[in-house]
Amino acid sequence: MRKRTDLIGLKSQKTMKHFLITGGAGFIGSHLAERLLSMPDTAVTVIDNFDDFYSSSQKHANLQTISEHPHFSLIEAPITHQNYLTKILRNQHFEAIIHLAAKAGVRNSIDSTKEYYDTNVMGTLALLEVTRSLSIRKFIYASSSSVYGENPNVPWRETDTDLQPISPYASSKISGEMLGRTYAHLHGIQFLALRFFTVYGSRQRPDLAIHKFADLILNGQPIVLYGDGSTRRDYTHISDIITGIEQALQYQGAGFEAFNIASGKPVTLQKLVSSLEVALGREAIFVHREEQPGDVFQTYADLSKSQQLLGYQPTVSLEEGLREFVQWKTALPHLTL
Repeated sequence: MRKRTDLIGLKSQKTMKHFLITGGAGFIGSHLAERLLSMPDTAVTVIDNFDDFYSSSQKHANLQTISEHPHFSLIEAPITHQNYLTKILRNQHFEAIIHLAAKAGVRNSIDSTKEYYDTNVMGTLALLEVTRSLSIRKFIYASSSSVYGENPNVPWRETDTDLQPISPYASSKISGEMLGRTYAHLHGIQFLALRFFTVYGSRQRPDLAIHKFADLILNGQPIVLYGDGSTRRDYTHISDIITGIEQALQYQGAGFEAFNIASGKPVTLQKLVSSLEVALGREAIFVHREEQPGDVFQTYADLSKSQQLLGYQPTVSLEEGLREFVQWKTALPHLTL
């Protein structure tokens, strides 16, 4: 895919909505870019540095279907390069920034805390400064269910103030939210923190549980289960996540808001693996290990606020979502069943 920095011209912008997506070559970002570009009179600019956390070839493949779209532009740069981004974007008019770029992964953040703060906190600060300089009024921020930490009061509500992060990744996400609250107060930016809960589906990062488990099952290798398999996660299909972002883009409220974007139906690790076995038509082999530091016992979202203010309603069941994931996974060219 050729790199594009020829941004949409000023003349065309007068008749279309233009959105800026950071991390747009990734799992969530590429799906969002496709969804937005499927709409009439819509342009998308993606910022991505193609970080080597996982293969950059997968990220380029994620953008393949939109790479030649006439209203798509790509800027290859780190989000921390505030002055460069302000300069290259200064003649553009954006409806919103959707900030999805981040160093991800709870366990990796424990050994690389400074790198996570440099990107997740200082990168968010740089983008907020870009937002202020360019007079962009809406900033949508990809937060995480991990901000709730070890909170035993489930389902988790956005009004919970007793956030107990247990990993540097989680604390970096809280820091991003607090920066957003400050900029909303001082500069009138509408900052919406969307707390995503365990996203899965086609193009999922290879380090995430469902993708790793699928590889191991297909290759006849054992799955390492940490704990007794009773941990619970609120798995959310990518299409529901993208719908939640779209609804946030339409939200007209002022200032700072946080919203849970989830399925609202947590399942145990045992249930997840058994459902994945059915979707793959293969049985898993298990090896049990002690629980890992930084992992919480459960994630479980209360969706009342998102339903009331955004009109959000998840529609994809775990079984349906896993079938979609397996269909994508087994169609990859390097995989033979």
